[in-house]
Amino acid sequence: MAVDDKNISYRVYLVAFFIFLMAAAIAVKLTNIQWVEGDYYRKLAKERTVRNFVIPANKGNIYSADGSLLATSIPNYEIRFDAIAPKTDDFEKNVKQLADSLGKLLHKSSDALEKELRIARANKSRYLLIAKGLSYTDYVALKKFPLFQLGPYKGGIIVEQETVREHPIGKIAERTIGYIGRDVYGHINPVGVEGAYSKYLNGKDGRILKQKIAKGQWKPISDVNQVEPQDGYDVISTIDVYIQDIAHHALLKQLEEYQADHGCVVVMETKTGYIKAISNLGRNEETGMYSERLNYAIRESHEPGSTFKLVDLMALLEDKLADTSSVFDSKGGEVKYFGRSVRDSKKGGYGKISLARGFELSSNTVMVQAVYENYKSNPTQFVNHINSYGLNKKLGLGFNGEGRPYIPQPSDKNWSRVTLPWMAFGYNVSVTPLQTLTFYNAVANNGEMVKPLFVSEIKEWNTSIKKFDKIVLNPKICSQETIDKVKAVLENVVKKGTGAKLYSKDFSMAGKTGTAQVNYAKAGGAEKYYSSSFVGYFPADQPKYSCIVVVHRPNTAKNNYYGADVAGPVFKRIAQKIFTDSPTTNEIKNLNRKIQKQEGNYDSYFVKAQKKFKSIPNVKGMPGMDAVALLENLGLRVRVVGMGKVKKQSLTAGESLAKNATIVLELS
Repeated sequence: MAVDDKNISYRVYLVAFFIFLMAAAIAVKLTNIQWVEGDYYRKLAKERTVRNFVIPANKGNIYSADGSLLATSIPNYEIRFDAIAPKTDDFEKNVKQLADSLGKLLHKSSDALEKELRIARANKSRYLLIAKGLSYTDYVALKKFPLFQLGPYKGGIIVEQETVREHPIGKIAERTIGYIGRDVYGHINPVGVEGAYSKYLNGKDGRILKQKIAKGQWKPISDVNQVEPQDGYDVISTIDVYIQDIAHHALLKQLEEYQADHGCVVVMETKTGYIKAISNLGRNEETGMYSERLNYAIRESHEPGSTFKLVDLMALLEDKLADTSSVFDSKGGEVKYFGRSVRDSKKGGYGKISLARGFELSSNTVMVQAVYENYKSNPTQFVNHINSYGLNKKLGLGFNGEGRPYIPQPSDKNWSRVTLPWMAFGYNVSVTPLQTLTFYNAVANNGEMVKPLFVSEIKEWNTSIKKFDKIVLNPKICSQETIDKVKAVLENVVKKGTGAKLYSKDFSMAGKTGTAQVNYAKAGGAEKYYSSSFVGYFPADQPKYSCIVVVHRPNTAKNNYYGADVAGPVFKRIAQKIFTDSPTTNEIKNLNRKIQKQEGNYDSYFVKAQKKFKSIPNVKGMPGMDAVALLENLGLRVRVVGMGKVKKQSLTAGESLAKNATIVLELS
C-alpha cells in the first residue's frame, strides 16, 4: 500500500513539475512578447486593423487653343456578381427580371444571361464578370436592377471603379495629345503632351487613415484626411481643333489616293511657333486603314531630299559666293563626282540657267555644282551654316522619342569626297519634318527662328499658373537681304517652278517641293522607296502659318510620286480652307478697298440728292434704300413693298410735291 502511495506521489510531483515548466515557458513567452517582440506585434495588429488608403487626385484636362476638350478623365465601371450572397428566395424571385434588364442594357440574350447566372449560383461562383467599361450613366441604371438594388451583401453586386482617359475628338492628333502607355516590357511609356506635362496634369494623391470593422469593411478614423489630394492642373494646348480637322482629313485623303505607307502634316503659327495642327497617319497592313500610330513629324529623322536645298541657297547668298542671277550649266542633266552621278529629274537637264531658276526647278545639277565649286576647299564653312540653323541638334521638345538629326562634319571619320555634293541635294543628312518646318518658318518670320510649342498655358480653373510664350532659338539666322531674296525665290517655286500646279492667282503661297529616295542603300536597293514632301508658308506676302507635308512610299504605279503631286495638294487644301472657311480667322482685310458697283450706286444717289426737286422725282431703277432716303428728305411718307430696286412708284414723276404725301414703292 505504501509503495502505491509512493508511486502516486512521484506521479503528482512529475505532473506538477511539467505544469511548472509550462507555466515558466508561458511566462517567458509573455515576457518576450510584451517586452522583446512587443513593438513588432503591436505594429502588426495596427497594420491589420488600421491602414492608410490612397485618395487619388483628379487628373487635369487638356484643352485646345479654342477651348475644346481634348483629353479628360472619366469614371469607368466593372460589374461582377457574388452568386452565393443573395438568399435563395431573393435569387429565384429576381433572377429572370435581372437577366431581362441586363439584356437590354448590354444588348445580349436575356435567356443566355439567366442561364449564366444560374450556373454561377450552382457552382458557387463569387466573382462572375457581368460587364466591363460601363459609363457612369449605365452604372447608375444597373444599380437599380432587380436583385442588384439589394446591395452587395443581399444582392451580390460587386462594383469596381477606375478612372480612364478619354479623347472627346477621337483619334485625331492622338499621338500628340498623348497618353500614358506601356511598352512591351510593361514599363510606363508617357506619350505626347499627356506624358511631357504629366507633372502638371497628375496632381498629388491624398491619404486617409481607416480602421477595419465587421465584414471586411473599412471605416475612416477621422473626418479629416491625413493628406488632402491636390487635383492636377489643366493644360491649354496650342492645337486649333478646326485647323486640326482640316489637316487630318487633307492628309488622309491623299494617303488613301496614293496608297501610301504613312505620312505627316504640321501647321505652325509663324510668329509664335505654336503648333496649330499635327497629324501622323500610318497604314495598317491587315485592314488598309490609317490611324495615329507613331509621331512621324517629331521622331522620324530621314534624308529630306530637295527641301534641304534652301540651306544651299541661303549659305551661298549669305557668303556672297553666288547670287540668284549667277548662271550655271546643268550639263545635260547629269554631273559626276568621283565616279558617282548626280542627275536631274528632267532628262537632258535645263541648259544654262540662273541659280534662282535652278532652285525653282529643283535642279540637282545646278545646286550641287553651286555648293561644290564654292565650298570644296572649305566644306567646314558650308557645314557651319547648317549648324547655325540648328539642324544638327534636337529641338528639345520634351517629348519622348524625338528623332536625332544627322549632319556630317568634315572632322568625322566617315566624311568622304562625295559627302559635300550629296549634302547639297538633301542626301547624307538626316532631319525630322518638324526641324525642316522650323527652318522654313524662320524664313517666313524674317529670320527669327522660334521653337515649336505645343502648350501655351497651365491653368487651375480660371487662374493662370504658367504661360509658355515664344522661345527664340536664333534671333536672326541670316541677313535681311538674304531673307528677302530667298522669299522671292520660294514664291516663284509656286508661281512658275516645280510647285506651279499649286498656284492660284487668288491666293499666295511660297514653299519648296521635295522628292527623296529612301532606303536606297539597303538590300542592294531592293528596299528603296520615295518620300514626297512640300514645305512652305502662306500667305506669301504676310505669312501667318507655315506648314510641312511628308508622304512616305506613295504608289509609284503611275510614276506620280513627286512632292508637287503627292504632298503639295495637302498643303494647298489646308491653306485655302484656313483662309476661306475658318471661323477662327478674326481679321477683316482690305477694309479700304473700293467696290466699283457700290461706288457707282452711291455716285448716282449723291448726284440726285444734291438736286432741289420741285416735283416728284423718278426713282425707278434705284436701290430701295437710296430711294427711301431721297424721298423722305423731300418730306414724303414712303411705304415699301418687296426688296431690291424700285420697279414701280405710286406717284408719277413730275407731279407737284406735297409734304407728308404718301408714296408707295414696289421693289423687285
